[in-house]
Amino acid sequence: MIISHRHRFIFFAVPRTATHSIRRALRPHLGEDDWEQQMLNGRQTIPVPGLAALGHGHAGYRLLAAHLPAEMLDSYFKFGFVRHPLDRFVSACFFLNRGNQDFRGRETDCMKQLIRRAPFRRRVLIAPQHLLLADDREQIGMDFVGRFETLQDSFGEICRRIGIPADGLPQENPTRHGGDGRYLDDELREWAADFYRKDFELFGYDPEILPAAV
Repeated sequence: MIISHRHRFIFFAVPRTATHSIRRALRPHLGEDDWEQQMLNGRQTIPVPGLAALGHGHAGYRLLAAHLPAEMLDSYFKFGFVRHPLDRFVSACFFLNRGNQDFRGRETDCMKQLIRRAPFRRRVLIAPQHLLLADDREQIGMDFVGRFETLQDSFGEICRRIGIPADGLPQENPTRHGGDGRYLDDELREWAADFYRKDFELFGYDPEILPAAV
């Protein structure tokens, strides 16, 4: 997450939605008193104990509401990005298993085993996106929700609204996992669509239509 007092915005970092590319593009515009929390490329924590204790940079709206002044949360421009839930699930599974040789060649079977495990479903890279972006009433608490599928256009709109140049986004932490949902058989697709049902409802994605390349 990034909280910029200079530009009065809060970036909610939803895993596997190009968060590191967005962070890298935003950093040159941050002031000395702005805050970022992320752990992947060196530990950085926000000077708010309840947020620093999270141990990663993917704080949700409800957690921030419990630890930030209401005036800040209400008045700062709040944004995050989402991704087609099935596409994101496959991407996260490939990322988490990038060094696991047993995963290669049996990806679908492995993902079926993983999605049925409650501890795995609770991992922040796997958990539904609305858990980071919604309030206590399960309504989206953002002022703007960009889409991974229209990343550059969405980021350009964010830059316009926070008043910084809309530079192109670099590519960070990509995964390579084919295309056209080839790892999602009917059974896995059904299980994942049920798990991410609220994401489909809130963000308007269609579980039957995947992006051209997954």
